[in-house]
Amino acid sequence: MKKIIRVLMSVSLLLCCSQLWAQAPLLGEREYPEGYITGTVTSENGPEAGVWVIAETHETNTPYVKIVVTDDEGRYTLPQMPEATYDVWVRGYGLVDSIAVEGRPGDRDLDLTAVVAPNAQEAAKVYPADYWFSLLEIPTEDMFPGTGPTGNGFATDIETQKEWVHEYKARCHFCHQQGSAITRTLDHMDALGFDSPEEAWDYRLQLGVRGGGMYGSFIGLGREGMLRILSNWTTKIADGMVPQQPPRPKGEERNVVVTLRDIGGDHDFMHDEVSTDKNNPTVNAMGPVYAVSSGHGTLEVVDPITNDNYKINIPTREDPREVNSRFPPPGRPSNFWGMEHIWGLENPSDPHNPMMDSMGRVWMTSKIRNDQPDWCQNRGDVNNKFAQYYPLSRSGRQASVYDPATGEFQLIDTCFATHHLQFAANDARTLYFNELSGPMFGWIDTATYDRTGDEILSQGWCPQIIDTNGDGVITKPWNEAGAENPDPNLDTEVRFSLYAVIPDPNDGDVVWGASESYPGHIVRLDRGDNPPETCISEVYQVPDPGTDPRGIDLDSNGVVWTALAASSHFARFDRSKCEVLNGPGTNLGTHCEEGWTLYKTDGPTYPNTDIPADFHYFGWVDQHNVSGLGKDTPIITGSNSDSLIALDPDTGEWTRMRVPYPLGFYQRGLDARIDNPDAGWKGRSLWANYGTHLVWHIEGGKGTAGKIVQFQIRPDPLAY
Repeated sequence: MKKIIRVLMSVSLLLCCSQLWAQAPLLGEREYPEGYITGTVTSENGPEAGVWVIAETHETNTPYVKIVVTDDEGRYTLPQMPEATYDVWVRGYGLVDSIAVEGRPGDRDLDLTAVVAPNAQEAAKVYPADYWFSLLEIPTEDMFPGTGPTGNGFATDIETQKEWVHEYKARCHFCHQQGSAITRTLDHMDALGFDSPEEAWDYRLQLGVRGGGMYGSFIGLGREGMLRILSNWTTKIADGMVPQQPPRPKGEERNVVVTLRDIGGDHDFMHDEVSTDKNNPTVNAMGPVYAVSSGHGTLEVVDPITNDNYKINIPTREDPREVNSRFPPPGRPSNFWGMEHIWGLENPSDPHNPMMDSMGRVWMTSKIRNDQPDWCQNRGDVNNKFAQYYPLSRSGRQASVYDPATGEFQLIDTCFATHHLQFAANDARTLYFNELSGPMFGWIDTATYDRTGDEILSQGWCPQIIDTNGDGVITKPWNEAGAENPDPNLDTEVRFSLYAVIPDPNDGDVVWGASESYPGHIVRLDRGDNPPETCISEVYQVPDPGTDPRGIDLDSNGVVWTALAASSHFARFDRSKCEVLNGPGTNLGTHCEEGWTLYKTDGPTYPNTDIPADFHYFGWVDQHNVSGLGKDTPIITGSNSDSLIALDPDTGEWTRMRVPYPLGFYQRGLDARIDNPDAGWKGRSLWANYGTHLVWHIEGGKGTAGKIVQFQIRPDPLAY
């Protein structure tokens, strides 16, 4: 059954959208501006190399920021500037922010005076969060297994320091940065009159709409031990301790141009963005960029040419007043919002992740109803081979698709829960989903759905069954996951909840997923020619010292790259190096360590360890060389370091694309679009967004909106 819902918008928004899309503008009819500003940055020490020049205006339709880096002689060029008056100023490591001067496109020799920081404390105010977080003294290896509240205060079920770091980063970096200005201080708690920093920390972790989940994670790590290390951390900082100074941008990092546009409101939780089709990055050239606001059930839109910013309500199939929201009311009053229930009330559709298809439509994981249909559970009148093979009893989130050309939504019920999604490069235009709370791969063959409008016929799913008897096929019955005495003559089920999926660019029937289950695993599914009966899975465990795969992508040769969020590695897995693929014991995933290569990211580490304080939410591979850094360049998100970080696998060197303003660039994913293949660097961009749960943690505090971030890499720091 196909259900089409026309989006209800205000008259002005409707006119805006009809102007944008009814004309179906062609490539070349919409262009970025060509205005630019140049000048030189000097301080009392002479020319300042490797510092940022920041231009900001509120005269555009949505607030607009352009950021570049100075060259060896302190020179800068701000390119592609819309007509407006800008505040132009300097930020850099070793400096304090300069006084802004006014500038407009066409200004040449707009020279700026940088201000050397008078002391280390003032200089450190603009350091990324991971530098501040590197001052946290994590528990030493000899403190594990934890001995509980009457011992060292850490949870007794955490066996090693490695496992503690895995759990801590997975739980506490999941929502926002650690080490940002608001998280490293207790000043905003002073008015409540706590007797100790431990008491203040214990209270603050229970506040607001995320307080229940946050405090539950905190307790799971060991309340007493966690209070001790967090209190020591903030006390040291309050007493004047500062981290080491980060290095200034160098080499290719000085060629990066960053453009930011406001999107959404001051309490939108925007999880991810999309600008184009991953398999064809020329789709939607010059078009709007889309983000989803999970807390408000909206599609947030920025047009990078007109700098318009608007939102579109994402519908539900059931009455939204009756659809359950995953966002509970606050347990204790937030310092910023009190007891206001800021998420999930006006629209419970809870979109999580958008992707764009080859026709420019935006597909999303979103909630459309409450109760699971009978047919998914193999009950009722519908005979479905997938439900008969592996019935599913619940699905917390389903799917929707928005067509900008018509302004209409289609809502698609799925038996499997949806979380992240990716398109395969095949004729079926297969859209794969991971299920965060369940051990299977799900998909919609979108070409079938477009042709038939039948959501039941168009979808399928497969459990994770490993060929442990080595006969090349999967046969029922199989050993259930975790069986104490598995039958060696049977295949074996595994149940890895997946955080992300990615199809093989060379075979649309093959898809990989990443699972955070300690120490972390990746799972491969080959659907075969008659799923679900022909589905065969493989599992591979991340080798020591890696842990916590979260984001996953493939290069154009089908080699896996996965971001290890907790251990701060980018991991490469080449299945072609495996000597064993199936047979006895392969359900454990330890049979192909030779396929793995781990690259540890740079940056500050915790005291007396080699563990980086950064957090890598996702990984992505530039299959089409949109960045200009080279085909198949892997890029990992520095979600705790305000940066995207590109790896050169041949040298092991990292290139950081830092966003120095506003501090708090916590990104969850990225994509890349070619607006004009003939325009060089000007026609190519990486896109990301500020994806923090708590947008008021961004520099600027309450009232700050989210940002869409555009990255371009030009041939030199003065190119325009």
